Amino acid sequence: MSDAQHAVITGGAGFVGSHLVDSLLDDGFRVTSLDNFGSGCPQNLAHVDSERFDSVEHDVREPFPELGDVDYVFHFASRASPKDFASHAVEIALTNSEGAHNALAYARDHDARAIPASTSEIYGDPEVHPQTEEYNGNVNVRGPRAPYDESTRFSEALAVAFRQQYDVDIRTIRIFNTYGPRMRPDDGRVIPNFLSQALQGDDLTVYGDGTQTRSFCYIDDLVAGIRAFADADLEVAAGEVINIGNTEEIEIRELAEVVIDALDADSDVVYEDLPEDDPQVRRPDITCVKKLLDWEPSVSLKDGIERTLPHFRDDLGSDDY
Repeated sequence: MSDAQHAVITGGAGFVGSHLVDSLLDDGFRVTSLDNFGSGCPQNLAHVDSERFDSVEHDVREPFPELGDVDYVFHFASRASPKDFASHAVEIALTNSEGAHNALAYARDHDARAIPASTSEIYGDPEVHPQTEEYNGNVNVRGPRAPYDESTRFSEALAVAFRQQYDVDIRTIRIFNTYGPRMRPDDGRVIPNFLSQALQGDDLTVYGDGTQTRSFCYIDDLVAGIRAFADADLEVAAGEVINIGNTEEIEIRELAEVVIDALDADSDVVYEDLPEDDPQVRRPDITCVKKLLDWEPSVSLKDGIERTLPHFRDDLGSDDY
């Protein structure tokens, strides 16, 4: 055990973080999760039974506790659901700024590799499609999504500053729409919304006319990309930023029909007004990650939804959610 590499994951009880915990433990790492359980759920880690795992309740807006020697710091703590952008705006903004600072400082002080999670939201409502890493985005800095979008953009600037001033090995991942088991049924993002509504016999709510598009990456593909980037040689990945996502683009109204067909649900589609600043298109250009890491997603949307369904069937009947 003493020879195992040690990874710290902020937001380790969250949707993405908990899957990353599993992947690292499977590969023999010692893993510490830091989570205040604001949006992360202890149930996401209830299955973990390993002496190499430790769950520490901690708010990353505060300096990290001493955790011993650390090799990797994965900063994945943040509320990422649009329904939280208004109700938890300040918390989100500070988690992505003060929290990112604390994570990067801890990596610097322990000579660890830092892998901060960024997001496709930094592209805003993009005027370039698909979105490349060189595109600087089209973000409304005073809009309802700004606490998340702008604080994440700042976290990227902070990562660049730490790289320039302290020569920290920092690798930034821009995560595009991802789905899979352990998403909360009340998460507020479109696939959890559709699955929850269909399973409960409700109509599926599409905002706007449904012609806006997204690209959805299954969680296993995302984690494989994160791990490949984190483990890549120093000269290949240090200081880089990459998009990770699926390039299979779909209109939201078509996605609703895919979910209805997958569940053989007796649901209709209803339309409501589009929220302010909701992006019209979102699809990653993954040329960079394919070139650097020889990575690309392998799970189709249909297969991914079928893999996700059992989780939602279980959770909708559970008192834990």
